[in-house]
Amino acid sequence: MKNHSTLKWLIPLIGILSLIAASAGLFYQTSGEPYPYTNHRGESVMINGQGLYYYDTVSYVAQMHGNDLITLVIGLPLLVISTWLAFRGSLRGRLLLTGTLGFFLYTYMSMASLASYNSLFLVYVAIFGLSLYAFILSIMSFDLKTLPQSFSEQLPRKWIVALMFLVGGFLSLAWLGRIVPPLFQNETPVLENATTLIIQFMDLGLIIPLAFLGGILLLRRNAWGYLLSSIMLTKGVTLGLAVSAMGINMARVGVADGLELMIPFLIITLLNLIMVVVLLKNVETSPKGTLLSIEVTSHP
Repeated sequence: MKNHSTLKWLIPLIGILSLIAASAGLFYQTSGEPYPYTNHRGESVMINGQGLYYYDTVSYVAQMHGNDLITLVIGLPLLVISTWLAFRGSLRGRLLLTGTLGFFLYTYMSMASLASYNSLFLVYVAIFGLSLYAFILSIMSFDLKTLPQSFSEQLPRKWIVALMFLVGGFLSLAWLGRIVPPLFQNETPVLENATTLIIQFMDLGLIIPLAFLGGILLLRRNAWGYLLSSIMLTKGVTLGLAVSAMGINMARVGVADGLELMIPFLIITLLNLIMVVVLLKNVETSPKGTLLSIEVTSHP
């Protein structure tokens, strides 16, 4: 694998720091109780008042705890497995690794910018930076000239594209539906204790364009389409699991829209998981044309 020597240092650091951050978020507790607070926009919110996320709202803490849980039980094991496979030369492993690094990049970009300042701020920044450069190096490890040849002709490209468009369309409607109506009423969307819509910024600026661009390029059999769709599907599984865990936890602590958030993302998660399995099954260990080349060069 190209960039192996650099990635073998970056990835363990990502794993160790993520283990510390997610464990502290879930298990570090201090005495205290939630308390009401009126923010600078006049919204009445409940501040958590305990643990690492002391100054975050009860709703945000429920979401961050769900994300911490998925990081520990899904993200880190997937990082270990995909790294082991990738370093052994597996193309499937490299595709999984790139998508998994995208999960850590997205997660800790949101934590560094959304969570109220706490003692692990520099850890969040470090994980984000390490994940960003590891993600870039992982993408650079692929030979785009031969990548399309590594996929079977039976790969259901149209079904994969349909799912990517579905995810992009769902997120677009969900977030624009939250942002646009208040604009026409000269009002501000519900922000709780945040200053702006961080997740919506990330999804509208990164995830949604990735879904549509990757789908279009895959339909055209462009090499970037195969790579971006692999990243998007893997990210879709981890994103869906994280949001589902957030929804369950929000419902547990009494946040009204928790279950409404969970149900569509559970469906998205299941569909993405199916497509990830299908995509990986259609990766050929010997790209088409390799055997022919060997046969031609081995005979006079």
